[in-house]
Amino acid sequence: MREVKQTEILLESGTNELEIMEFTIAGELFGINVAKVREIMMAVPIKRMQQSHPDVEGVFRPRDEVVTVIDLAQYLGLPPSEFPERDIFIITTFNNLDFAFHVHTVVGIDRISWTRMQKPDPLIYGGNEGVATGIAEFEGRLITILDFEKIIAEINPQTSIQFSDLDKLGERRRSEKPILIAEDSMLLGKLILESLHRSGYVNTIKCDNGQEAWDFLCEAKASGDPIESHVACIVSDIEMPQMDGHRLTKLVKEDQVLRLTPLILFSSLINDAMRLKGEELGADAQISKPEIARLVSLIDELTAHLDESDPV
Repeated sequence: MREVKQTEILLESGTNELEIMEFTIAGELFGINVAKVREIMMAVPIKRMQQSHPDVEGVFRPRDEVVTVIDLAQYLGLPPSEFPERDIFIITTFNNLDFAFHVHTVVGIDRISWTRMQKPDPLIYGGNEGVATGIAEFEGRLITILDFEKIIAEINPQTSIQFSDLDKLGERRRSEKPILIAEDSMLLGKLILESLHRSGYVNTIKCDNGQEAWDFLCEAKASGDPIESHVACIVSDIEMPQMDGHRLTKLVKEDQVLRLTPLILFSSLINDAMRLKGEELGADAQISKPEIARLVSLIDELTAHLDESDPV
C-alpha cells in the first residue's frame, strides 16, 4: 500500500498544471487527477453486499474505515482483468468520502498542462452526459480523463447535489444578478444551474472550463459596461480542461477591473491543502460539493451589496 502524500502532488498555485495518474482497464488508458487520490494498493478480498448497485463489488476495511469498491471495468462495459491477482485499488476522496476504484494496472504519474486537455467528442464519449470530462495528450498517448464525480453520483445519488437541501433556505425571490458558472461535468453543471434557478438566480452563464469563463470575462471588460452588469459572482470548479479553477482565480484576482468580483471555488477537491492554495490566490470562499444550500447562501452574502433594494 502506498499513500499519495499531498506534498508530492501540490503544484505551484495558479500554474494551470496538474498531475495525472495513468491506469488501464482491459488495455485501455485512463487517467485521474492525483489530487483526488489518497493511496493505491493491490486489490484485496472484499465483502460483497446484497442488493447493492451492480457496479459496486463490495466493501473492505483497510484501517478503521469501511471503503466501497467500484468495479470500473463493469461500469464502463469493458472485459474483466486477465490477471486479477495483479489488479489495483485506487482509493480516492470526493466530498470528504472515500471510494476505491478497481482498475487493472497503474502506469505512472505525469505532469501536464490543462491546456493539453481537450473536451471529449460527445459522439464518442456518451453524448452531453458522457463519462469523460477530457482527453489528455502526453508523449503521443491519449488519456481519457473520467468523470469520477458522475460515476459516484450515479452509483450513490445521495452523495451528489440534492434539491431538497434548498428548502432550508426558506422563501426566495427572483434575482437578475448574473452568476457565472465554470464547471466541466455536464451532470453537475446541470444540477448547479437548476439549483440556482430554483433559488431565484435566473440569470446564469454556464462555461465548460476556466478558459471559456476567462474569455467571457475579457469580453465583459472590453464592453466598457460596469462589470457587475455582466457578472455579479463567479462560481468555479477546480479541476477543468483548458484552464483550471486555480488559474482562473489567479487571473481574476490579479486583474484591476475584475479583482473585486466575488469568486467561489465549489469543488469536490476542497481539503486543507487545497483550501490553502485557494486562499493564496484570493478566492472569496471555498466549499466542497455537494453543499448546494451553502453555495446559494454564499452567493447571497457576496452579492448583497449590489442591490440592497431587491433582496434575494
